Amino acid sequence: MEKGKEHGFLWGAAVVSLGGVAAKILGAFYRVPLMNALGGEGAGVYQLVYPLFVLLLTLSSAGVPAALARVVAQAEAAGDTARSRALFRRALALFSALGLAGSAVMFFAARPMSALIGTPAAVWAYRALSPGVFFVSLVACCRGWFQGRGKFAPTALSEVLEQLVKIVPGLYFANALRGDMPRAVAMTLLAVTVSEAAAALFLLLLASGERAVRRPLFSPAPPRASFLLRVTLPVAVAAGVLPLSNMLDSVLIVRIVSGYAENATALYGLYAGGAQALAGLPVSLCYGLAAASVPAVAALRAAGKVREAERKALFALKCTLFFALPAAAFFLAFPRGVCAFLYPQVTGAERETLVRLLRISAVGGALLACAQTLSACLTGLGKPRVAAVAFTAAAGVKLLLEAGLLHLPRLSVSGAAYAACAAYLIALFVNLVYSIRERGNRLEALRHAGKFALMSALAVCAALPLRSVHVLACLAAGGAAYLLLAFALRAFTAEEIPLLGRKRHVDNRRLRFGGGRSVGERRPRGPFGRARRAAHGRDRARRGRARAGRAL
Repeated sequence: MEKGKEHGFLWGAAVVSLGGVAAKILGAFYRVPLMNALGGEGAGVYQLVYPLFVLLLTLSSAGVPAALARVVAQAEAAGDTARSRALFRRALALFSALGLAGSAVMFFAARPMSALIGTPAAVWAYRALSPGVFFVSLVACCRGWFQGRGKFAPTALSEVLEQLVKIVPGLYFANALRGDMPRAVAMTLLAVTVSEAAAALFLLLLASGERAVRRPLFSPAPPRASFLLRVTLPVAVAAGVLPLSNMLDSVLIVRIVSGYAENATALYGLYAGGAQALAGLPVSLCYGLAAASVPAVAALRAAGKVREAERKALFALKCTLFFALPAAAFFLAFPRGVCAFLYPQVTGAERETLVRLLRISAVGGALLACAQTLSACLTGLGKPRVAAVAFTAAAGVKLLLEAGLLHLPRLSVSGAAYAACAAYLIALFVNLVYSIRERGNRLEALRHAGKFALMSALAVCAALPLRSVHVLACLAAGGAAYLLLAFALRAFTAEEIPLLGRKRHVDNRRLRFGGGRSVGERRPRGPFGRARRAAHGRDRARRGRARAGRAL
């Protein structure tokens, strides 16, 4: 792998990951007081509304960033910038129309959906969130175009902007309307819609500025909508199967658990809004790797470098394991301290349920992060249908296991967490088999997984003595131990990290003698093997005057 390209891949992944981490940190500062203000019941309604929102996003825009990034990267690699702009314009027109239709569906289906989930108070929550489907469709097209051109900063900045815009009004309405739970939930979701509108406006302004800088000499015929649908549909299925299963979760969990528990909605809120949100942190952290993998792998494949593309996928998986495994180990070792620190208002039996759910979901979060990265690599390799089949099979297994495990009162909502872990394991296995075909690369992937798992276990052991102090002290000690182990065991080589592997070149300008030859440099030889003496200083001037005299 060329160092320059590897540097670009790492830089793009780092930019998107840092944006995702910043957005997640802001989201954590938002969700924790929001959950405390809304309570278990309000948080449950908040989470029950989201699955339909995510499903409609899937139908209108999911898969667009990855699929559009792939075709744009191929066009940019061929030097056809006019085609990449035409792809963006057509995608914007197509998916904005689909997003508008999705917003209308969510608005008018609010009442029957509220009746289906058994929560009539969610009607206005659905309607407040419905315009967000349209705005997210615009955001997805802009992000895909920028990522395909190797520009990842707009994605990161828009993610941070989304969080910043929704925090202030969301927390204000949640606390001001604390006595009226339906209105409080609806207004907090309206803040989400406003944040998506702000992100869409920001990205459209950036995109218009890009188009104004370099205008093509001619306007090519825009690609057909059928081409974009054919490209994005498999990616949309791969990206949307799990959100669809999460929407069915909201119905299954509440309906089945309510048969033997009175607080079914609150239990679902603890599972989806508490444990799953925390366990999803490594998924968000590694989203940058997935986003950067699509154009990087697609460009290599378009150039016919299939083996290098597979090595790039292996490197992306290695980076994902490096971040996801220690996060999972930390949640497994310190779930009680994490829950007490982030959710102080959740106490008693609900606290114990949340701790148990976080332990189980931590494993699923690491599995999903790896499956997400490999799914993006499959998209870059031109195999999005494989990822779609993998996630479809995983979702089917998840729903079947949930239907059986949720009927056991001893497991209760924990059955959904176990089913999710099994589903993510299946998706990871299928994606790994089809994205990394060479046997040596597969063995290397397993070696990386074992190495980082051992490092994570040792780091957690180093933090255990501080468990009685504070969870932040455990985090600091565990993180420091993990980084020290990474340097000691050489987790990454100098060739893999160009920023760390640059050789320090000695400045030879001060060590040169006459002209440009450095110390130890061999003199250039003439056609017959004799060393040529370079004319320097006064010799060069003398020869120049002699030539001038002969010319006269």
